[in-house]
Amino acid sequence: MPAPRINTDIKVTSIKQPQSSSPFKDTKQKIYGLGYSLLVFVYEKQDNQKDETAILDFKSCSFISKERTADYTTTFRLNEMIKDGANEEDIIAYLNDKNIPADDITLSQIAKQILKNPPKIGYLTISNALQWRLQYGRVVALNEKVEGIIKIVDKVNV
Repeated sequence: MPAPRINTDIKVTSIKQPQSSSPFKDTKQKIYGLGYSLLVFVYEKQDNQKDETAILDFKSCSFISKERTADYTTTFRLNEMIKDGANEEDIIAYLNDKNIPADDITLSQIAKQILKNPPKIGYLTISNALQWRLQYGRVVALNEKVEGIIKIVDKVNV
């Protein structure tokens, strides 16, 4: 976890599979974000067998504000459901279908919160596990400008 004053974690990952882990704190992280921003460096590694060295070519570096660190599919679909007039039961059913780790009372509370305060669209893929598995492919491939995401280095979409 990052220091509260900085509130940003640094992740460094390979372009082959741009992902990392993050501690599971709360079910709502998948819907409303991790609670802190990310600075994500994505590299391509080339090994030099002759002198046993490696070259890291950074292909992407992005700053992702904490409001954009939620799961893309979950937040996108929840926003679509709200636009389509979903009620609390519809939201609970969707969260159950997505295996959101929570009991019925917590899911009901989350559903009420979602209806009152729809989440911003997240740009990570977050897999359920004992800790969150964060995947950054969507951010690496992002071409358009999105409020809350700053592409610092982008050699992928050139």
